[in-house]
Amino acid sequence: MDLHAPITDIKGIGRKTEQLFQKMGVYTAGDILLHFPRTYIRYPKAEPIDEMTSFSEEKHAVAARVTSVPVVKSTRSMQITLLTIGSSGHRIELVWYRMPYIKNTLKTGQYYVFYGKVSPKNGRYVMEQPMVYAPETYQQIEECFQPVYGLTAGISNNLMQKTIRQVLDSEVLLPDPLPGEIRKQYELCEYNYAMKQIHFPDSMETLIDARKRLVFDEFFRFILGMRWQKEKIQRAVNGFVLQDTAFVTDLLDKLPYELTGAQRRVLQELMDSMQGPYVMQRLIQGDVGSGKTIIAFLIMAWCAHNGFQSAIMAPTEVLARQHYETFQRLCTDFALPFPVILLTGSMSAREKKEAYRGLSEMPNALIVGTHALIQEKAVYSNLALVITDEQHRFGVKQRDHLAGKGKTPHTLVMSATPIPRTLAIILYGDMDISVIDEVPAKRLPIKNCVVNTAYRPKACRFIADQVHAGHQAYIICPLVEESEGMEAENVKDYASFVKSQLPGDISVGILHGRMKNDQKNQVMEQFAKGDLKVLVSTTVVEVGVNVPNATVMMIENANRFGLAQLHQLRGRVGRGDAQSYCIMINTSDTKTAQKRLEILNQSNDGFYIASEDLKLRGPGDFFGIRQSGDLAFTLADIYQDASVLQDASKAVTELLEEDPMLLKEENQLIKIQIEEYQKEHLDKMTL
Repeated sequence: MDLHAPITDIKGIGRKTEQLFQKMGVYTAGDILLHFPRTYIRYPKAEPIDEMTSFSEEKHAVAARVTSVPVVKSTRSMQITLLTIGSSGHRIELVWYRMPYIKNTLKTGQYYVFYGKVSPKNGRYVMEQPMVYAPETYQQIEECFQPVYGLTAGISNNLMQKTIRQVLDSEVLLPDPLPGEIRKQYELCEYNYAMKQIHFPDSMETLIDARKRLVFDEFFRFILGMRWQKEKIQRAVNGFVLQDTAFVTDLLDKLPYELTGAQRRVLQELMDSMQGPYVMQRLIQGDVGSGKTIIAFLIMAWCAHNGFQSAIMAPTEVLARQHYETFQRLCTDFALPFPVILLTGSMSAREKKEAYRGLSEMPNALIVGTHALIQEKAVYSNLALVITDEQHRFGVKQRDHLAGKGKTPHTLVMSATPIPRTLAIILYGDMDISVIDEVPAKRLPIKNCVVNTAYRPKACRFIADQVHAGHQAYIICPLVEESEGMEAENVKDYASFVKSQLPGDISVGILHGRMKNDQKNQVMEQFAKGDLKVLVSTTVVEVGVNVPNATVMMIENANRFGLAQLHQLRGRVGRGDAQSYCIMINTSDTKTAQKRLEILNQSNDGFYIASEDLKLRGPGDFFGIRQSGDLAFTLADIYQDASVLQDASKAVTELLEEDPMLLKEENQLIKIQIEEYQKEHLDKMTL
């Protein structure tokens, strides 16, 4: 089978199904192989029900004979099918919702295997929504790893498995891009073997080997692509040397609060770099709430004082507008005669025209915006500094495009992702790194709690009390709508539940990634202004808006998120002077989930949280709890796979030292792939 052939060349894929696959980014036979499982189900050995004496928190496969006809009961909202299996002392009640056809499927007197989670309820054991197998069918999948894929409506997991098996069974050999020497040195399995085992692993050991190989490939391509790009950019001479540091000192004295020691140290590092012989290329890492924005303003004001322009690019329009309003207020408070310009995509043609005029005619402007800053019509007259805020939301190419608007301006990258320094050096290459590792003293530590689902009504009452006290609240859900195989709370349904639990005078808004940009901006602005008191949202709110008045962050299904992401979400509150709270709803019964969330419960330090989370992970934990989901990797996670990242970096270094231009025959495939990778992925390569 030709891997470049359209997906319709695969048996059973018609035009309608092709369109559904395209919604998932799958266009060719080769694309389907790169749609990796998000997790796996390992079906346990089937146990005869009369031999079972206890039930653990895991799912069970129970073998039993059906001795009675299932009963179907009808309620106002659904039909419920009930069946009791087992003998006295070993009984389990099976419950199916909205599946009345089960009654006709199960034949009295025959044996079946029922697979699902068994829970004690009112003195009896209950298995809800069990899957049903004939014993011989279950025997074929027993003890095997079954892949579970991310899907779209209309594509089932079975169809995904069947389609991928067809491509793999066609025995087409994928060219292995890594030279044998690298594979041998770093103990990596062959590429075709890895591809088969990542989808249908024979064992945990083969799955670990396959994943290690594919993670290595992701890191290797990324690092090689980055360094290949950087080879084209020579160390540039500083054409914007800034003078008069006393100006910044004077601004610090006018601030209504003291900067932390870490803020002062980082500010000094920036000033030293911008007075040095070469153009600054610097990353600021600062935990949520550490005060990166005031540093950005001070350094931009210094540029304006020296007669130069500076620009800061934010990931959302609401955040850009907030920066704009903050910078305008600070210029007024400090009596600074510098123009502040806003440029976003949703502005009217007239507003944009006025902003463009400011870019070309105001040589000392502080410029704030979104991706609109890198549009063709945005022409700068004197750009000395570019800042990308929440950099992991932008592609490398976007960042370089903004820098390309000036004559080699200084570049400052700001990130709240807590990446350990050793890994940051690899990922950010030749950038200098500054770390703000303190939070302002006036900020009260967020009070955290991890609770189960029974706490929901009490949590809603607590949110109502906070709102009536003049505050606001976020509620985070993992999904927009219900999807196959996922039990997570979803935004639309959960918003209805929240409204039913809160007093009628409390306004509730909904925010999710499928909304159009202008809709999202409208909702976020309403929340920022206080018109909405409670915002039920997916993780799109993570870097979306700064609302000092928000004091409660409630996260549903918190066990489904990586701890670094939970920490970022928690950082949306605690930004004002009032005491703030983070309520994490844990829907898992496992001790591992509870232990992981307790790390977050006990600490507000992002670096500590990331490192502690790593210690708890076993080899089977690497799906579903990615920490660095904002970075541009499909399988790889920079925290969990830190050692593989370091190996890949070392391999790239050795390769380029031996063959800088990748001219050797054994490196030709790598060169072709990197050039294709850059062409296809550079906009998505995010750091």
